[in-house]
Amino acid sequence: VEELRLKGGAMSFKAVDVLGISFLQDYAKMFKEAGLDIELIVNPCPLGATEDELIAAGKDGDAIIAQVSYQSVTRRVLTHWKNCKLITSIGIGYENLDVEAATELGILAANVPDANIEDVSDHTMGLILACTRRIVHLNNVVKKGGWTSVASPQIIGEVWPHLSRLRGQTLGLIAFGKIPRALAPKARSFGLRIIVYDPYLSPDIIRRFEVEQVDLDQLLANSDIISIHTPLTAETKHILGLKELKKMKPTACLINTARGGVVDHKALYTALTKGYIAAAAFDVTEPEPINTDNPLLKLDNFIVTAHSAGLSPQALAEMQRRPGDEIIRVVQGKWPFGLVNPEVKTKYIKKWGKALK
Repeated sequence: VEELRLKGGAMSFKAVDVLGISFLQDYAKMFKEAGLDIELIVNPCPLGATEDELIAAGKDGDAIIAQVSYQSVTRRVLTHWKNCKLITSIGIGYENLDVEAATELGILAANVPDANIEDVSDHTMGLILACTRRIVHLNNVVKKGGWTSVASPQIIGEVWPHLSRLRGQTLGLIAFGKIPRALAPKARSFGLRIIVYDPYLSPDIIRRFEVEQVDLDQLLANSDIISIHTPLTAETKHILGLKELKKMKPTACLINTARGGVVDHKALYTALTKGYIAAAAFDVTEPEPINTDNPLLKLDNFIVTAHSAGLSPQALAEMQRRPGDEIIRVVQGKWPFGLVNPEVKTKYIKKWGKALK
């Protein structure tokens, strides 16, 4: 196997773990088993690390292991990482990585796009059921002594009027990437009709998954359940504010397993308390963790699950292993599997003098 070499021909490759995940995944062992002489340096930074902390931690790295959903890898940080050829992040999100700057600097950026697709789509289906069947509310009423008879007045008055049957309802998906594509057949098995808002969706995908494409206003007006799956970008920040929430059915449920910042949380509280929508179930919030005094936490029609949708022993093992795999691929002369900036390839080859396969 032809390994990656720096200009001048001397082999020198350092992998720096600025996340501190090496105590869970033995990257050094992975590199050794692959027959590669890669030095592992562990310089963990907090998830809210400053630019200077990240610069100092990763300054010697040819590859950086990070969590760019929470560690802010800015243009300034990237500029100071003089040797950096690859940033490989845990998880699917990379909203705090300046991808444009990484591309300009010839740095490969890789995420883990597929480790928890089934987990998040399962969790989303669970939140849909929790909202439409009021499972959490019923549980809380019973545990507080509210189930006093077969026809408990509290349950009849508070909960039963809000239970709904899934079959025949419409599920609206905001974005239609890998996770909602895995969700679609699960939702169909419950008899849900599926409509999609995704301005970047190709006609081939629409045909293959047999979904109906609509604009955002149509989705808001016609959906009984809306599930958010878009990444957080400047374009999607607070894409659902009070104006949009008021367009939803008063009986509708809103599910978010994507990013908290896609929804204006103050507007969400208003919508839930004024009856503009019936219920919401979020795995993600803005900020994270959610503030303990956030008024949403006092509402029976709001469920929150601590950014846990993508977690399972299987998904965690895959996410923890993948950065090591990506480093090995690059050193062996291959493009990363989870490359998020494929347009970097020309600059990478020009800067580092190596064409990968």
